[in-house]
Amino acid sequence: MTAAQKSVHLADYQPYTHLIDGVELTFRLQPSATRVTARLALRPNPARPGRHALRLNGEGLKLLSCLVDGQPVTPKTDARSLTIAAKALPAGPFVLETEVEIAPESNTALEGLYMSRGMYCTQCEAEGFRKITYYPDRPDVMARFKVRIEGSQRVLLSNGNLVAKGKGWAEWDDPWPKPAYLFALVAGDLRARSGRFRTFSGRKVALNIWVRPGDEDRCGYAMDSLQRSMKWEEEVYGREYDLDVFNIVAVDDFNMGAMENKGLNIFNSRYVLASSETATDEDFARIEAIIAHEYFHNWTGNRITCRDWFQLCLKEGLTVFRDHQFSGEMRSAAVRRIEDVVALRARQFREDAGPLAHPVRPESFVEINNFYTATVYEKGAEVIGMLKTLVGDQAYTRALNLYFDRHDGDAATIEDWLKVFEDATGRDLAQFKLWYSEAGTPHLKVQEDWADGIYSLTFTQENPATPGQPEKHPKVIPINVGLLNPNGDEVVPTLMLEMTRAKQSFRFEGLAARPIPSILRGFSAPVVLDRKVASAERAFLLAHDTDPFNRWEAGRALAKDVMAAVATKGADVSADWLDGVARVTFDESLDPAFRALCLRLPAEDDLAQTIHAAGRVPDPAKIHTARRAMVGALSVRLGEGLQRLYDSLDDGADFSPDAVQAGRRALRMAALSLLTRRDGGKLAAAAYTNARSMTEEIGALSALLDVRQGKVQIAAFADRWGHDRNVMDKWFALQISFAEPAQAAPLTGDLAARPDFDWKNPNRFRSVIGALAANHAGFHHRSGAGYRLVADWLIRLDPLNPQTAARVSTAFETWPRYDARRRAHARAELQRILATPGLSGDLREMAERMIAAG
Repeated sequence: MTAAQKSVHLADYQPYTHLIDGVELTFRLQPSATRVTARLALRPNPARPGRHALRLNGEGLKLLSCLVDGQPVTPKTDARSLTIAAKALPAGPFVLETEVEIAPESNTALEGLYMSRGMYCTQCEAEGFRKITYYPDRPDVMARFKVRIEGSQRVLLSNGNLVAKGKGWAEWDDPWPKPAYLFALVAGDLRARSGRFRTFSGRKVALNIWVRPGDEDRCGYAMDSLQRSMKWEEEVYGREYDLDVFNIVAVDDFNMGAMENKGLNIFNSRYVLASSETATDEDFARIEAIIAHEYFHNWTGNRITCRDWFQLCLKEGLTVFRDHQFSGEMRSAAVRRIEDVVALRARQFREDAGPLAHPVRPESFVEINNFYTATVYEKGAEVIGMLKTLVGDQAYTRALNLYFDRHDGDAATIEDWLKVFEDATGRDLAQFKLWYSEAGTPHLKVQEDWADGIYSLTFTQENPATPGQPEKHPKVIPINVGLLNPNGDEVVPTLMLEMTRAKQSFRFEGLAARPIPSILRGFSAPVVLDRKVASAERAFLLAHDTDPFNRWEAGRALAKDVMAAVATKGADVSADWLDGVARVTFDESLDPAFRALCLRLPAEDDLAQTIHAAGRVPDPAKIHTARRAMVGALSVRLGEGLQRLYDSLDDGADFSPDAVQAGRRALRMAALSLLTRRDGGKLAAAAYTNARSMTEEIGALSALLDVRQGKVQIAAFADRWGHDRNVMDKWFALQISFAEPAQAAPLTGDLAARPDFDWKNPNRFRSVIGALAANHAGFHHRSGAGYRLVADWLIRLDPLNPQTAARVSTAFETWPRYDARRRAHARAELQRILATPGLSGDLREMAERMIAAG
């Protein structure tokens, strides 16, 4: 860490010196010289006795005037703040008025007020509002906002309710106090897809999804998802919407997925726009989930926000958990749970095992933007899920109702959250709180004992050291377990074992035969289960387990065992695995979406982490070769049945994005990919020509690229979709994802040289540079070319968009687990990044944390 980078510590929290009773903002929009007038009604905060100076955050602002109670004052300003001495302030309430000038058109960081293809828009979380005007830019300062926008744009939007408008102006009033990070403004030539919703108390809410002209016909699914989210929120959590209007705006240039600004959600356009021709089934599911997530923030994030950014996991973990619940009910709960765990292991387990590991609630940070992580979001959601499992559904509901009643309008903490559960259930959650304060993924070791009809399971938990936390404590771990008889019957249905000690045993009595255990059903805790299991037992569970997650998990674990043996020992592909997958594939009693998941092999990065955890050095090239060999062997084993399966799944029905049809298409495309291994691409070429949806088009193109075919189709795709930015992002990413390891970096370089590689657009940057980082064998190629190319682009992007550069830099977080040659290449690139003059604090912090691991 450089001297200029100072850590912020949770232990240093103090309430702000002043309270704000009201905010009035006026915007006079001009691309290079927008004027922002702010009128703040302030008073001293009783929680901070004494006379205090007023310090406001502000960056990149040109101060034009500053008045206290109408009288000019001369504040002290620097690059990050404005300060008015205590002696220049009244002892009681006062009004501060400032006018500043900003240049939205030159704001390439996409934080604060910026322009996206002629549209004005904002992104204020976490600390973007300070780039708009001088303000105490922290989440515990909540105030009511009134906003006037003056501009020539057709549509002028802000938070709350529209109270007045005329030619070239509009005024908005948000009656709910909020922190500055929830402020939003949009101005542009937009069109609306409109709808209605009536809340359970009878409030009529106008719904609008604002898009660029021509995109109105691709908002239908987003609107449907919003209406279903609002209904579900009322039915499941008893929370209704609290304004007269709910607006969503689709923006092309956006660093994140979406933002929950009160009453005016701003979305990355890829998570709004969808039609059967332009969006895959995965896109539809993602739109549904993200729409729900941002809407659910209205209560868990807006009405109740976080006291400080250390509590980020409170609003995000809880809201992710709620959107997972929603998606599980809208689709297959079992399939959704599997997909969530796959994502958790791919991103968060990797994070927990490397130099970027941090607690769900960190104790300190340098750049808060670097803590919008899988640990805060996904692991934070898993912690909520464990809490619900421990206390039960009814107690969870009582606790949530108490949380909403007690803290509505508050800026809350993890302590507040756990206290409502203690008060609602009578439990002591002091030990459970360790999940928030300690980093790392616990490992559970299992021992079994069988004698005289008594079966025992003894669990030992190990909590590995992580950066800054060498010693850990035993955690509360809910372990869902079921027992099966050797004939496949379930003799003990799922029950929850609550582990609280480092080593703990559980007994099951009165059994007629030694059972086969099904442990950690539903993935009841985010842990690694270390248990030596014979291939025959995994195959048995794949065939008979009544828990869908553990049935899938048995097949996945068996596949990882096989892939590791092929990659490290040159072993043959196991017949047990092939036979087990074949039984599931052709079992028509199972959900097609589940069968498709069982056909998906573990990711190469996942296997590399498994090999590394076992104390060996993973070889990306050998892992890649092993995975391809397994796919080839599976295509042979499934034989002619694949063609019958593929044909049977095409019922000729009109396209629907619902879960049933999506599951059938997923299995059909999985079958096509395996069939392409057998016929060299003839069927896939025909499928591409005859595709009736983007899911089929991408599925066929993927199958062709996987067998090193598809040049004609790649060219045709670009000709057809070159005008559509979101679709072309798929085109870029797909080619790099399927590139042979030695060709991945050169191909990326070629694609980055195209005029349509708009590297300043975060979506396009991620679809090219991010795709190379995700190509495990390509990025980690022994030549170091992948490392060099990604580092080149991070250095180039950083001065313009530090946030996106820092997030893509996490590609380097696993570098210490590889061989000496690859480590030397990666270290050299991290050193080159750190030696770059003018490097942002965002990217510097990430590079320093990663290089420190080796």
